[in-house]
Amino acid sequence: MTGRRYYLTTLAAWQRHASRCAETHFIVLDPPSEKGSGPREAVSDTNSATSVGHGALVLVLVTADEAAHIALDSDAEVEALPHPLARTPISARVAAALAPFGIAVSDDTFTVAEKLARVNPLLRHRLF
Repeated sequence: MTGRRYYLTTLAAWQRHASRCAETHFIVLDPPSEKGSGPREAVSDTNSATSVGHGALVLVLVTADEAAHIALDSDAEVEALPHPLARTPISARVAAALAPFGIAVSDDTFTVAEKLARVNPLLRHRLF
């Protein structure tokens, strides 16, 4: 059985775990360019992933089995966001990384997912 969770991590840390995942969607949270454009979205393919530095911060939605989620939770470079239906506020670190998207410290994961869906609709929380 698979489950879905959101994680804040680096591109390199996510790529170490990606082979265990059934499906992943992510956005790169690199700082805005000098021209003033906002954060950019990256699609999850090899060409886009390698065009960004491996140390780039990403927010990932992972669909995987329990073993993959346990491995992600055990990785020191990965921060799991609270379950979207728990209505628990996100951490200050996550809020700071997502601030360019209009995310506030008081937002919960469900609100974060809704705001990020404006950039990548596949990040919206949904149940089947």
